[in-house]
Amino acid sequence: MAASSFDDWARLQSRRRFLEQGLRVGSAAFMWLLADSGLLSAAPVRPTNPLAPRSPQFAPRAKHVIQLFMTGGPSHLDMFDYKPTLSRYAGQTLPKSVLQNTKFAQIRDGQPLIMPSPWGFKQHGESGQWVSDLLPHMADVVDDLTFIRTVATEEKVHPHAEFMMNTGHRNSGRPSLGAWLVYGLGSDTEELPGYVVINSNGPTRGKNGNYHNGFLPPVYQGVEFRNQGEPILDATNPAGVTAGDQRQIIDTVNRLNGLRFRDVGDVEIAARIAAYEMAFKLQMSAPELTDLKGESEATLKLYGCNPQQPSLARDCLLARRMVERGVRFVQIHFGDWDHHTDIEVSHPNQCRGMDQACAALVKDLKQRGLLDDTLVIWGGEFGRTPVAQPKQGAAGVGRDHHIDAFTMWMAGGGVKPGNIGQTDEFGFHPVDEPIETHDLHATILYLMGLDHRRLTYRYQGRDFRLTDVYGNVIEQLFT
Repeated sequence: MAASSFDDWARLQSRRRFLEQGLRVGSAAFMWLLADSGLLSAAPVRPTNPLAPRSPQFAPRAKHVIQLFMTGGPSHLDMFDYKPTLSRYAGQTLPKSVLQNTKFAQIRDGQPLIMPSPWGFKQHGESGQWVSDLLPHMADVVDDLTFIRTVATEEKVHPHAEFMMNTGHRNSGRPSLGAWLVYGLGSDTEELPGYVVINSNGPTRGKNGNYHNGFLPPVYQGVEFRNQGEPILDATNPAGVTAGDQRQIIDTVNRLNGLRFRDVGDVEIAARIAAYEMAFKLQMSAPELTDLKGESEATLKLYGCNPQQPSLARDCLLARRMVERGVRFVQIHFGDWDHHTDIEVSHPNQCRGMDQACAALVKDLKQRGLLDDTLVIWGGEFGRTPVAQPKQGAAGVGRDHHIDAFTMWMAGGGVKPGNIGQTDEFGFHPVDEPIETHDLHATILYLMGLDHRRLTYRYQGRDFRLTDVYGNVIEQLFT
């Protein structure tokens, strides 16, 4: 190494060591280094904000989505799809015509026995919807709900079925529904992410594959909020670092990123700049959002929410606060509904945790005038079988995965309350046309003002879309 080169290298190392002495001193030194090198006089390029609001392709019926994802596959037959025939034939085998070509996920008995719901059902509301006695709060809002009773999927294994329901593809790595929506419409808030995820009592089996950006720019990935402690890890400044110090650091880093973006135009750099800006804003907005002291006692009672304890009730209340502040897509994961055994114990426990919280969300949005432009979606990756999965040791019977026909419901967002589709007398097969995952996605995009055939992203030489080459809008939902 030449002497002059070595001297330059040595001076650079000296400056680097100086920067390591402390954050405040380092920030000042860094600014001096940039000025000394002439970088501060260069003109960086500020990329267009990838989260800026964008106009829909046509007039939308909804502006926000809250997805209540019931991880594990909740039993439609024990909540919303009342089948008295199951009681009449309890303990008998299903007709061979019903079981034809059926392959269960875990049941190995070639002639499994019919299992009625252990719980009673009653009709509720002006619509006379049948609802399980386990759901007294949901019974109060049935006239605001649209039940889709013939949802079907191709995947009977949890992770693949989760990916299918959330990304339209059976494998991890594709953009999620929320990512596509924020890509298509941007965000209505600069203080919070456009896409927020809350793992209410544990993550899904597919983890962040269910809210990933896939091949879309990383700025569209769901931002996970924790339901206790700090909402977002590492969002608090270290002791002795002020907001002014942090602002100076971020401005400097973003200027450097802007210079690099000017040279290469990489969308990853634009996403990084946006992420730094959002992280800075979240240091103020996230604590305010999650502080429920301003909520009335009546509201907390409506949800059954203790502000100091993590629960689905608290998460649903936070979802309402998020859409109030302009968050485009809120995704809440609540489980586990995977009741292969001991369903008579585990299912009521899950219902108690879900019933009041989800009903309160619908009521609260409605009374605040938010339900008109907020689409609420409830459902899991599949349903459960009308036949019993046999006892395993000391564990009681349960229900296996069921993919041919199961129930989801929607509320608000321009959706017309009522019923879509019907299952057979056993709750096994759809009587009407099945509604596939791609149909659901096409419809959700439509309600938000987006044509699923025109919302595309070019990747590796191909124009991809959420629904691939499938999907039909479910017009019965709103006509």
